[in-house]
Amino acid sequence: MRYVGLSLGHGANREAEHWLHTLGLPAGVEACTHLARVPYPHVAVSLALPPAVEVELPEVPPELRAPAEEAAAVHGAQRGGRAVLFAGVERLVGTVTVAELLAGSAISRVKVLGGAAPDPGTEIVTRDFVRPEWMDGELTLTATAAPRGRLAPFEFPNPTPCCGGAH
Repeated sequence: MRYVGLSLGHGANREAEHWLHTLGLPAGVEACTHLARVPYPHVAVSLALPPAVEVELPEVPPELRAPAEEAAAVHGAQRGGRAVLFAGVERLVGTVTVAELLAGSAISRVKVLGGAAPDPGTEIVTRDFVRPEWMDGELTLTATAAPRGRLAPFEFPNPTPCCGGAH
């Protein structure tokens, strides 16, 4: 894989994800978002490109090259990055078991907040929004308890901004 970092100053994950989907990336490309702090808070993007895949990408502005390079480096080392596009993401809709999630996608671990590793038969209510993160070399979905003994991804599809959007 070849890892490429991009930083165009997106203000939020949602904005960066929307932009990623407009690129029409071919199958096999993994895309992650990364929170960047310099030169100002924004979301950088990294892509893992299979060897034969060529994608036309925009030029990164000089002031955003450092966070773009950092995003590519942590993604390549599999120690950071919130995956938006990854193998099997299209199958993670509705309710799936932990075993189905692990067998049918690039996710290799499910971590439950405040709990032990889940049983393979435990259901995960995906809300059609699964965003695992690279942690210690494994694409890891952080989950939380949901009603009726189920789990749900910790990240919500449409989070409410802190303080109602007040600055």
